[in-house]
Amino acid sequence: MLSLSVVILLAIAAFVFAFWWQSDKIKRMTVAYVRRYCRHHGLQLLDQTTVLRRIWLGRDEDGFLQIGRRYQFEFSTTGEQRYSGGISLLGTKLLSVETEAYAIPSD
Repeated sequence: MLSLSVVILLAIAAFVFAFWWQSDKIKRMTVAYVRRYCRHHGLQLLDQTTVLRRIWLGRDEDGFLQIGRRYQFEFSTTGEQRYSGGISLLGTKLLSVETEAYAIPSD
């Protein structure tokens, strides 16, 4: 028979694993969102990744508690200068994508 402390440790380990698994899935989804955004606006996503900057708890439109995440990414218009952008999600729902002002290359 398992003792209560073993059951609690297993539950904590399961929670940590589930959180990590979900976070990895959301990060991959976020990179896909950013790639699509950059492609649509004629930008180059640099380093092909996003960096987690903030986590918070928030409620979705149905009132359910969700984990919010804010990621940062870098992009370029010509490959010469780096610009910063950010993307926010609540659960798996995209809230916003923001970029700093960037130079539009002349043709």
